Amino acid sequence: MGKLTIGTCVYDDYDGLFFTIQSLRMYHPEVMDRVEFVIINNNPSSKSGQEIQKFVTGIKEPTTYIEFTKYNSPFLKGKIFNVAETDYVLVLDCHVLLDPGCLKKLLDFYDQGRDNGNLLQGPVIYDDLEIISTHFDLSKWGSHMWGAWATDERGYNKDGEPFEIPAQGMGLFTCRRDSWLGFNERFRGFGGEEGYIHTKYRNAGKKTLCLPFLRWLHRFGRPNGVPFRPLLEDRFRNYMIGFHELGKSTYEVEKQFMGAISDQYIERVKQEIGIKTSTQQ
Repeated sequence: MGKLTIGTCVYDDYDGLFFTIQSLRMYHPEVMDRVEFVIINNNPSSKSGQEIQKFVTGIKEPTTYIEFTKYNSPFLKGKIFNVAETDYVLVLDCHVLLDPGCLKKLLDFYDQGRDNGNLLQGPVIYDDLEIISTHFDLSKWGSHMWGAWATDERGYNKDGEPFEIPAQGMGLFTCRRDSWLGFNERFRGFGGEEGYIHTKYRNAGKKTLCLPFLRWLHRFGRPNGVPFRPLLEDRFRNYMIGFHELGKSTYEVEKQFMGAISDQYIERVKQEIGIKTSTQQ
């Protein structure tokens, strides 16, 4: 039985998935005997989806392959925990590369029992391979998104001690399988996971920690466009559901989306969730 499940969800991104999985297998061989993969194919009928099916058959490490078509959403990441059979789970976007040696350090961290049921993340590295962002500053909103990239200088020291952060991008996160708190089952579409899951952990008396060694490179560029439509309406609805669940004022969300989506849609979502019109605080 492996120690760590590495899981990812993919929607029409064969190239991203190929290079993510193969880079793990080629550049982290020292831990592959302790690793299992979970791959959720969110559009198996497309050309990209069909090529993913073929690719998965060539992976020699234990791999659970799932096709899911009921709806499209990055929140399918949460389902990885339902099928993982190892004690620990690492979730990656399907277009993320990991710093050499960091998987071994992560397994050492878990072997030493240092996670304490917390949510663990690491600094995102940008394309110059030098600049990093260690966390999201939740005191800010930008482009209808809760949080802004920020950097704690402690993150530049790969050998530094873990430190608490308010939130981080969810292109990489990891925790003990039995300590995963889960996304709200009503979330759909794209947007709303950052900040939400981190606040949920704090509300439960847990923390989100930045492990300086756990560096990940995320492919942001999409010259051919994204294969799905990230709708502001979905993001708004997810934030409203999340804020309501967390006991936060949903009026903060409304203010950010007023004028960007219709008043009628805002009211419809509030009625769906059971939020009264007078949400301002």
